[in-house]
Amino acid sequence: MKLYNFVGPNPWRVRAYLMEMGAEVPLVEVNALEGASRTPEFLKINSLGELPVLELDDGRRLTESIAICRYLDTLFDGSELFGTDAYDQALVEMWNRRMEQQIVGAVGGIAMHTFEFFAEKIEQIPDYAESQRRALDKKWRWLDGELSDGRAFVAGENFSVADITGMMGLRVCGFVEAVVPDDCAHV
Repeated sequence: MKLYNFVGPNPWRVRAYLMEMGAEVPLVEVNALEGASRTPEFLKINSLGELPVLELDDGRRLTESIAICRYLDTLFDGSELFGTDAYDQALVEMWNRRMEQQIVGAVGGIAMHTFEFFAEKIEQIPDYAESQRRALDKKWRWLDGELSDGRAFVAGENFSVADITGMMGLRVCGFVEAVVPDDCAHV
C-alpha cells in the first residue's frame, strides 16, 4: 500500500490519522504546486487531480481523506478515532461534518477564492472569500460556545477524527491569515 501525498490539508489529515495510530504507509510525494497532480499520468490515478490517494497492494485506489482514514481504521484493532459504540460513532461523524462544514468550509472558501493555485479549478470570486472571512469569526464563536461545556475534545472525552479535521482547519488558517479571536479560549 502507498499514499500519494502533498503538503496540503487533506493529505495532512491522513498523515495525522496515521500518526495517531502509530502506523506508517510509504509516501509518494506529488508536488501539486508544480502541476504534478494535473499530469495525464496522475489523472489516471485520480481523475480530479487531487490528493491524497491511497493505493492498495492490488492496485485499487481510494481518494478523499476521511474515506481513506475509514479504510485504514478497519486495519487497526482498538482504534477509537471514529468512536467506540453506535452513539459515539454518530457523535464523531456529526462533529466531523460540523468541523468540515462550519470551519474547514469557511477557511477553504477563503483559500479557494484567493490562491492562484485554484484559479484553474474554480471561478474565483474575491468577494466570496471576504464573506467567508467575515463569517469565520461567527463560526469560531459558535464553536467556542459549543466547547465551553468542559469536554476534553470536539466530540467528547476522546480524541477523534473530528479533532483532526478541526486541526486541519486551524492549519489552513495560517495560510489564509485568519486568526481565532482572542475571546475564543475554548477553541
